[in-house]
Amino acid sequence: MFIVGNVLLGLAFVLDTVLFVYMWLMMIRVLISWVNPDPWNPIVQFLARVTDPVLIVIRRRVGTLQGDIDISPFLAILLIVFLQYAVVSTIRELGMRLQ
Repeated sequence: MFIVGNVLLGLAFVLDTVLFVYMWLMMIRVLISWVNPDPWNPIVQFLARVTDPVLIVIRRRVGTLQGDIDISPFLAILLIVFLQYAVVSTIRELGMRLQ
């Protein structure tokens, strides 16, 4: 069973790393949006392509606050943190028990 435990530990590490990087991409997108970036900049386009799928789903479900305040990035970051604590920790704990 130690092989399954090692696989689960590896999966937890990879998932945690992916979520961490995605959270930072989301934060960078929020910070860049404050300075009115050039929409043709490749970095801005990359950030939009990577983060828009999650943000669009959240915007559809929640909307905006009083017209212009978009809380979808904040909710996405909260979701990422929740996934890190709930899902990744559960997989890691299960992997450690199976070792």
